[in-house]
Amino acid sequence: MPKTAVIAGATGLVGKELLTLLLNGYAYDKVIALVRRPLHIKHEKLTEMICDFDQLETYEEVFKADDIFCCLGTTIKKAKTQAAMYKIDVDYPVAMAKLAKKKKAKHFLLISSMNANPNSKIFYSRMKGELEQKIKALNLPAFSIIHPALLVGNRDEFRLGEGAAITFYNILSKLFSPSKLSSIGIAADVVAEAMYQIAQQEKTGTVTYSSKDLYKIAAQNK
Repeated sequence: MPKTAVIAGATGLVGKELLTLLLNGYAYDKVIALVRRPLHIKHEKLTEMICDFDQLETYEEVFKADDIFCCLGTTIKKAKTQAAMYKIDVDYPVAMAKLAKKKKAKHFLLISSMNANPNSKIFYSRMKGELEQKIKALNLPAFSIIHPALLVGNRDEFRLGEGAAITFYNILSKLFSPSKLSSIGIAADVVAEAMYQIAQQEKTGTVTYSSKDLYKIAAQNK
């Protein structure tokens, strides 16, 4: 039976790939994209909802859906402060998860970080660890945590540190297969494919998927 999907973060590296799969795949007859600005995409399945993420409770009926995909995330460069980054990377996803539980959504899928650790001394890793901790505490019916390695793809912005890492990854990719490199880097479209396939499985409880897991799941469905 066709389902309804909700996606937040559809303009991001993985989110863009995932939105294409949601719209063009067989599993969903309705896709609701929560956005802060227009996507400029026309599709019969797509409902674009421009919303204020500080007032997510205003849109709670949207979360009466089957699968909720949270691809939200920013950088310190864009957010300017750690507090602003925390709001986008933690507060908004947690608010989404609470609404998903309230409206009885079946499955919540979250892109986190392979280094997520609430006890880390590194702000980014600690932030992602706290995010996972907060959502786990909600006891959702099904919660899938996505732990990709370095995301490889065409970003709209240049990130100096990631740029150097991706260059190194590209050099290694000439020597090793993508599967062997999946713990170092993984293409955004592979992560999106894996998330799409995970959402089609009957799930209960919390499951965390490593980068290698994601690669295997995506490869099985090619």
